[in-house]
Amino acid sequence: MGRPKKFNRDEAVVTVMNEIWEHGYDASSTKALSEKLGITRSSFYNAFGSREELFLEIIEAYNGPTPDRNWFPINETSSVLKAITTGLREICKTRADDNAARGCLLINSITELVSKNQHLGPAIADVFSTNIRYLETLLNVAVERGEIDEGDLRIKARALQSVLIGLNVMSKVIRDEDELWATTKHSLQALELYRE
Repeated sequence: MGRPKKFNRDEAVVTVMNEIWEHGYDASSTKALSEKLGITRSSFYNAFGSREELFLEIIEAYNGPTPDRNWFPINETSSVLKAITTGLREICKTRADDNAARGCLLINSITELVSKNQHLGPAIADVFSTNIRYLETLLNVAVERGEIDEGDLRIKARALQSVLIGLNVMSKVIRDEDELWATTKHSLQALELYRE
């Protein structure tokens, strides 16, 4: 009889993340995830604590170690608006290239878990609050560099977050990169955040 395959926790986290990303949190029961990993439920609990604890770990891993993980990288002299435009153009490409049309794991989790799961909902909502603060900081840099006028940057940051959410949801239905980009570009132009 061969030796049992060694359990690799890091690989298991990625496997579970992809299962939840594809099927949703509620559809990914502990039993189903244990079977996918080839371990018993007891081993699952020993390795991860609980399904909720594991998903919190997945949220952190998916979102990156810091909230300012450079979605739209800039340096001391680069254009903030150009970085936003280029970054969103790349997101359109990434979403169109995803044959499974998964969208964003965290955005998918908003409607499934926020206001419905007392443990995971607040964690997901906090990620989006952090993202809005990041976008507001980025727009403040754009004001300092004379790229946009000073105004209610928090509202503009929320609107930009809405563009990101809308793009990710829309990409599940609209699979053409050019169509995704045309819609996104129009939104950026309306927000006066577009720069070629």
